[in-house]
Amino acid sequence: MSRAQKICSLSIGGFFLAIPSVALAADPSSGGNWQLLSLFEKGGAMMYPILFSSILMLGIAIERGYNLRRKNIINSDFLRDVRSQWDWQNIQKTLRLCNSYDNSLSRILKMGLLRFGGKLDEIERAIEAGGQHEASLMNSNLRVLGAVANITPMMGLLGTVIGMIKAFNVISLSGTGNPGLVASGISEALITTAAGMLVGIPALVLYHYFRGKIDRYVFEMEEVAIQLVEELSYDGVVKEKSSGKPKKAASASK
Repeated sequence: MSRAQKICSLSIGGFFLAIPSVALAADPSSGGNWQLLSLFEKGGAMMYPILFSSILMLGIAIERGYNLRRKNIINSDFLRDVRSQWDWQNIQKTLRLCNSYDNSLSRILKMGLLRFGGKLDEIERAIEAGGQHEASLMNSNLRVLGAVANITPMMGLLGTVIGMIKAFNVISLSGTGNPGLVASGISEALITTAAGMLVGIPALVLYHYFRGKIDRYVFEMEEVAIQLVEELSYDGVVKEKSSGKPKKAASASK
């Protein structure tokens, strides 16, 4: 199991493991039974957007974890083929090889090869522009995940405030002669806060993990692409010089 899969599994697993703890804390008499439906209903109307946020978080985590696998970003087979099939006199061959692979590095290298023959600074700028474009693609859906991490706990707090208002209304109508009624109303009001944090905390962990992973990928891709262009360009210059030496010797003998 890769590191990405472990992080996603721990975050999602922690999310599901915390749910029964909240259910048991809300209803100790259940004897460990989750009774999630009853708990959900007690939380009130704000539990529905929190539920939607949890589904959205899980979907984005699975989608980003799948698409940010290393073979989709920096494919080792592509690197091997580029180095073995490189022909500095036939750039189109390498461009066709880049088109045959669907990964971020191949697209970035293609941007640099399209400027091949010009100044090295122009090639590096093209590679950096390609890296920025790939970074924007890899960051897709992460803004939504970040929004879930920030907004869901706030929705939980809003649900708690609404629940507390209802609880105090009950107190004002029935008086404080029944502490059990007051405690029950407050405990139900706090359910949405717990639910919001259960969703928001894993979402925040996943957001920062994916952002860090993308930053490392972009830096590595740009470094590898620039290094490839420099190596292959140098190899072409060496071959050109070595092929030119016999010609000069032949002309001198004449």
